[in-house]
Amino acid sequence: MKVSEILKVKGDILYTVTPESSLQQAIATMAEKDIGSLVVMEFGELVGMLTFREVVKAIHGNQGSVGAGTVRKHMDDHPITITPDTDINEVRRLMLERHARYVPVVDAKTLLGVISFYDVAKAVFEAQSFENRMLKAYIRDWPSEGDE
Repeated sequence: MKVSEILKVKGDILYTVTPESSLQQAIATMAEKDIGSLVVMEFGELVGMLTFREVVKAIHGNQGSVGAGTVRKHMDDHPITITPDTDINEVRRLMLERHARYVPVVDAKTLLGVISFYDVAKAVFEAQSFENRMLKAYIRDWPSEGDE
């Protein structure tokens, strides 16, 4: 299974923020949209990711408040990226290896979407469920020895 298949099912809604946006503004967007990450874009290019991990670190660093910082100060400025042709098993490996819950999908320099750990788990679960149903149907239809 390829990343492009997950993106087709997931849809193309994408939330972005600029590096100069306030962290408070970014958190408000994440809360209002019920999302765990924002892609940070500058001059039409991906420059980072802001996830709840960076938000929690910022709040901890400010003794419990968001503070007046910008997204640039807190974002992950070297996020791993994948392409639409990346195999789902490679995505799983990368996410586990880098402890990444959200991974941007880019084609050349064009941002196509973000794949979350949830999206990957759901896709794998659905693929395995489909395979299980097909195997069970095959076994039920298995000819008995007397039918040959």
